[in-house]
Amino acid sequence: MNENYKSGFVALIGRPNVGKSTLMNHLIGQKIAIISKKPQTTRNRIQTVYTSPEGQVVFLDTPGIHKAKNKLGEYMVQVAERTLKEVDVILWLVEPTTFVGAGERRIAQQLQELHLPVILIINKVDTVEKGEILQAIDVYRRLYEFDEIIPISALRNRNTGDIMNCIFKYLPYGPQYYDEDTVTDQPVRQIAAEIIREKSLHALDAEIPHGIAVAIDRMKDRGSGNLIDIDATIICEKDSHKGIIIGKQGAMLKKIGSNARYELEKMLDSKVNLKLWVKVKRDWRDSDFLIKNFGYDKKEL
Repeated sequence: MNENYKSGFVALIGRPNVGKSTLMNHLIGQKIAIISKKPQTTRNRIQTVYTSPEGQVVFLDTPGIHKAKNKLGEYMVQVAERTLKEVDVILWLVEPTTFVGAGERRIAQQLQELHLPVILIINKVDTVEKGEILQAIDVYRRLYEFDEIIPISALRNRNTGDIMNCIFKYLPYGPQYYDEDTVTDQPVRQIAAEIIREKSLHALDAEIPHGIAVAIDRMKDRGSGNLIDIDATIICEKDSHKGIIIGKQGAMLKKIGSNARYELEKMLDSKVNLKLWVKVKRDWRDSDFLIKNFGYDKKEL
């Protein structure tokens, strides 16, 4: 191993819907975390890997830190906050605004106790004028003593090239943790479930997505190498939500399935026979058993 090789763990933190998953997908050059305009999309800590001759970066995309309203929300916040104690560098994503709320102040207070390199990423700069970006930088400089501040647009791929150079500047020298072809620690079944959930988030009304989960019931390669059967269940909390998810004469469920199938076939490089069902599990977000059953690991909390 090159003695100048650098490696380490980098957490992406911030409020919900600030663009953490979009940025991480872009930095590793592959879609792993699901993306939605609706907040609280990421529920688990998703680990992805970037490898280059210079070194290896293990990204940890965390759920947005927010005020929890149920056990699932509490779990998501605990995952995000625990991650801060396990990394070498922190990327804190914010939007280009001069408003600093209680959530941002809580994050800043936690970072003060960690004594780690913190890079402030001001995302979505394509949505405001240059003067507003400068005002946002000034406000956040007064909130916390950042090691670096980088204004970017993850969506428009603006200034994102500066981020990797900045990360390697602060990473320690170390070993290669994963093989060069490793891009995530997420099982294929988990990624498939997240893809189906993403397509549901895109298609459904704002009131429903917080209350849905996706369980993969069966995933089997037929052996021919070019067809995979996937049976999955979309779980919701209310009978009325079930009707909306299915849609008139099954139209909504068909739309979700068609969009998910397209994404799954790209990921798996194979034809996919996808079958979807919808079930009601009332208040599953307040059930420890069901949260675990739907793939959210609480054993380390």
